[in-house]
Amino acid sequence: MVSEGKRLIMEIRCLNLNFGHLNALADIDLDIRDNEILAVIGPNGAGKTCLLNSITGFYRPDRGHIIFSGKDLTKLPTYKIAKIGIARTFQHTELFTGLTALENLMAARHILMKRGALAGGLFFGWGRREEIWHREIVEEIIEFLEMEPIRKKLVGSLPYGQRKRVDLARALCMEPKVLLLDEPMAGMNLEEKEDMARFILDAYELRGITIVLVEHDMNVVMDIADRVAVFDFGHKIAEGIPEKIKQSQEVIRAYLGEDA
Repeated sequence: MVSEGKRLIMEIRCLNLNFGHLNALADIDLDIRDNEILAVIGPNGAGKTCLLNSITGFYRPDRGHIIFSGKDLTKLPTYKIAKIGIARTFQHTELFTGLTALENLMAARHILMKRGALAGGLFFGWGRREEIWHREIVEEIIEFLEMEPIRKKLVGSLPYGQRKRVDLARALCMEPKVLLLDEPMAGMNLEEKEDMARFILDAYELRGITIVLVEHDMNVVMDIADRVAVFDFGHKIAEGIPEKIKQSQEVIRAYLGEDA
């Protein structure tokens, strides 16, 4: 296994999430290791996005623990989860459509800014220097994701594939230790998917970021993931390296709805 021996950085134990009588997540146990790409796959409604929402504090699990950096994320507010190193993208991009791509990325830096509102408003001394420093980091990420042509365009005017790229860039601007990607290639054409897969691999290999990837494109998953966890109706039914998952009869049944 590619991830074998890597340091454990997040432990998910006995995670349960209910919506009335619907058990969205049922006793989920999952380990996330340092500098790996862990893909979470499964049919629609399997609980994949619910898992990401539970990690980031958008949902509060009914039972279980998510331990990261010595803290139980289920007990922290969302902004503190972001501050300790967890960033995400969304299945449907949640961007400031009235702002430019550059302004969206600068907004992501606010959790790392130390100056107060007064220093920022005066734009003088330390406040000015800090703003320039954050701007340099944002410009580097714009170059990293090849976004120079759209940096000053309003996000609301961009095609869907480019909005997805802005969404990824905004998450990277938070300097995460763990990056959660919720269907980053949904709605993209083949060329856009190839670019996005390359950017994800570059973030993993060049920046050393641990990535949890929810994705329906199995070709992409099998090409770039170190490990794969398979969900079905809120249960984790399989976990392992891509080659093992491809051969699992239980996984095939979950996707095809028939005996293999």
